[in-house]
Amino acid sequence: MDQITDHSKLEREPLDEPAPRRRRGFIWRTGAVSAVVALGFLFAYLGFGPHKANQAAAVPTPAPQVTVSRPLQRELDTRAGFLGQFSAIDRVELRAQVGGTLTEIHFKDGQIVHKGDLLFVIDPRPYEIKLAQAKAALQTAQAHVALASTQLSRAQSLKRNDYATQETVDQRTSDQDASQAEVEDAKARVRDAELDLEYCRVLAPFTGRIGARQVSIGSLIAGSRAAISPTTSLATLVSLDPLYLDFDMSESDFLTFSRERARSGGPLASQVLIGLSDENGFTRKGTLDFIDNSLDRSSGTIHARATVPNPDLFLAPGQFARLRVAIAPPTQAFLLPDSAVVLDQSQHLVMTVGPDATVKPKIVTTGDLRGGLRVIRSGLDANDRVVIDGLVRAIPGTKVAPQDGTIHYDAAADSQG
Repeated sequence: MDQITDHSKLEREPLDEPAPRRRRGFIWRTGAVSAVVALGFLFAYLGFGPHKANQAAAVPTPAPQVTVSRPLQRELDTRAGFLGQFSAIDRVELRAQVGGTLTEIHFKDGQIVHKGDLLFVIDPRPYEIKLAQAKAALQTAQAHVALASTQLSRAQSLKRNDYATQETVDQRTSDQDASQAEVEDAKARVRDAELDLEYCRVLAPFTGRIGARQVSIGSLIAGSRAAISPTTSLATLVSLDPLYLDFDMSESDFLTFSRERARSGGPLASQVLIGLSDENGFTRKGTLDFIDNSLDRSSGTIHARATVPNPDLFLAPGQFARLRVAIAPPTQAFLLPDSAVVLDQSQHLVMTVGPDATVKPKIVTTGDLRGGLRVIRSGLDANDRVVIDGLVRAIPGTKVAPQDGTIHYDAAADSQG
C-alpha cells in the first residue's frame, strides 16, 4: 500500500507544471497565423494586392468634360451708368407784393394749376381807394394844364400889343410846363395804384404743381414789390413738364466723353436712357443738354444735366433715377457669359482650351453687361475657345474633353440694364 501511494505521488508531481505551458504556446502560435491570414484577406479585399494595383494602373482616368464656345462678336458703344435726381426747371416761392387781409384761396394743396389761374385774393378795397385818389389827382393836374395854357395864350396876345412884358410870357410858359409835369406825375400814380390793385390777385406764373398753402383766409399779409421788407410766403409752385435730371460724371468718363465729342465734331450723347428705382429696365428717354464748365475739386466730378419729358406728370422733383449715357461710339467687342469670367485678385481671367485640349488662362479687360452677357474689351481673339460651362473642372495646365456650346444674346435683358 505504501509503494502504491508513493508511485501515485510521483506521477502527480512531475505532470502538474509542464502541461499548461505546452497548451498556451500552441494557442498563441495558432492565433498569430489566423491574424496573418485575416489581414491578407483584408488587403486583398481592399485592392492592395498586386493584381488590383496593376489593374488600376492599366485603366486611365477620363478627362473632365467642359463646354466651350468662341466669344460672341458685336458692335457696341461705350456706356456709363449714373445715379441722378430730378429737379424742377421752374420753381417759385409765391409771396405777396401788397399787404392786406387774405380774403380768398382758389386751389387745393397739391393741385395742378395752369398759367394764369387765380390762386389768392388780398382785400382790394384799400387799393381801389388809392386808385380813385390817383385818378382824381390826375383830373386836377389836367385842369391846371388847361388854365396854364389859357393864361399863356392871353399873355402872348398882350405881348404882341405891348400890353404885357416878356417876363409875364415866360412866367405863364413855366406855369404851363409845371402843370403838364403834374399831369404826368398823376398818370404815373394812377398806374402805380392800378398795379397794386392788380397784385391783390395772385396768379400762377406757369403751369405746375402747387404745394401746401402757408396762410389761411383772414391772415394779415405783409407784402412789398421791392422785397425790401419781409414778405409773407403764400405757397410754392414747381413746374413738372419737362424736368431736369442732374447727375455727376467722373473725370475719366468726362475725358472719354470730351475726346469722342471733339473727334466727332458735335454732341456725342444727345440721348440718355432713364430707369426709375422700382423699374428693372430703362423706360424713359431724355436729352443731355448741359455739362458744367469746371470739375468739383473736392470730389473730382463734373455736374451734368439732362432734360426729361414728363407729359403724364408722373415724375416729381426730388426723385432718384438711374441713367445710362453713351460716352464713345460703337466699336468691336466680344461677349461672354458673366459666369465664364473669373476674378483673380485685381485681374479678370477666362479659361481657354487649346488645340491639344489643354486649359490655358487669359487675362481680359471687361466692360458692362449687354444682353445678359459680359463685355470683353481686350485680351481675347475671335478664334479662342472659352470655357463657358464646367469652369470648376478647367484647371490650368490640365487636359479636358471640350464640347461645343452656344452663347445667346438676350435683347430684352439689354433694355433692362
